[in-house]
Amino acid sequence: MPKRRKLAILGGSPLFAEKLHVGRPNIGDRAALLERINQMLDRRWLTNDGPLVKELEQTICQIVGTAHCVAMCNATVALEIATRAAGMSGEVIVPSYTFVATAHCLSWQKITTVFADIDPESQNLDPQQVEPLVTERTSGILATHVWGRPAAINDLHSIAKRHGLKLIFDAAHALGCSFDGQMIGQFGDAEVFSFHATKFINSCEGGAVVTNDDDLAARMRLMRNFGFLDLDRVEHVGTNGKMSEICAAMGLTSLDQMNATVTANLERYEIYKRELQDITGLRLIAYDQTERNNFQYIVVDVDESQTRLARDVLVQVLHAERVLARRYFYPGCHRLEPYRTMFPQVGDRLPITERVASRVMVLPTGTAVNEDDIVNICSILRTAIQCAVQIRDKLGL
Repeated sequence: MPKRRKLAILGGSPLFAEKLHVGRPNIGDRAALLERINQMLDRRWLTNDGPLVKELEQTICQIVGTAHCVAMCNATVALEIATRAAGMSGEVIVPSYTFVATAHCLSWQKITTVFADIDPESQNLDPQQVEPLVTERTSGILATHVWGRPAAINDLHSIAKRHGLKLIFDAAHALGCSFDGQMIGQFGDAEVFSFHATKFINSCEGGAVVTNDDDLAARMRLMRNFGFLDLDRVEHVGTNGKMSEICAAMGLTSLDQMNATVTANLERYEIYKRELQDITGLRLIAYDQTERNNFQYIVVDVDESQTRLARDVLVQVLHAERVLARRYFYPGCHRLEPYRTMFPQVGDRLPITERVASRVMVLPTGTAVNEDDIVNICSILRTAIQCAVQIRDKLGL
């Protein structure tokens, strides 16, 4: 892209003819997907714990190394069932810097969300902020592996053990990632994956809970199917949380391509790393490459004191060029309803959450994005920041 090209936000033409989205779905092998769907139609078994769902669960267990995988219709219902089956009640400590479903799954069950601040580097729940919030009403901790980078697992385990709390991880970002050489999924009482269309492994819509707890797994299987133990015997309060066969077909097709998708994500991460390194005020969030990562997210920290443009302005610049970058987890769950009304002062104890939520920008990646796209996205950012710095310097701002 020419260095002095007029940005679209200033009246130029958008660089991209088609929109580039964060989380554009990875499709996988269409022929393999259609073959699975045709087999499903031939069997006339579309839902209710069919063979494709069972195969998906077995495959996830093999990847993660857990005894049980319970597939669900989506990750939000999976979180609701996991927390309920684990016996969470009263108060549960959660990060505010997460997708709102992490908090909603508790509020839906009349459990009080207690927001704790995050670590500025990992952007995950800070154990030092968690322990002071434990009360006699606290029943558990629900932590998130943000960007697939592991939470402070050992410290959170220690806190949970000390206080007799349940510990569940929202691992929506973290399939295929590891901590101390062990795959995410093996920690806490249970961990919850998302297979939403935006995830690097998707089942169009879906989720799953993994655990090594036999009793917990059995309860969750009852709860996802209305509490039915067999054909006409209900043994537990339940709901309809089942994954359909067609979603499992997509999930299995996506899993077939898992290693190739991770490789593609890593290639794009390295291109972004190269292209962003000389742009003032932008810092690419790093992954620990001694561990396994899925490189699903390209996360940039925007330092406005150097860019001379706020993160939100940079997002608007990109949107004008048809690059749909995202302010992720903005503005924090505590500033969304019903939490901002219920806890109007809680932001006072979440300074890191508020700082991170105001600075993070997520850029498009995945198999729908190629090297030229990335070079052009970074060139837009470089041009915008160079112009802003020059103008402000000339005006003495």
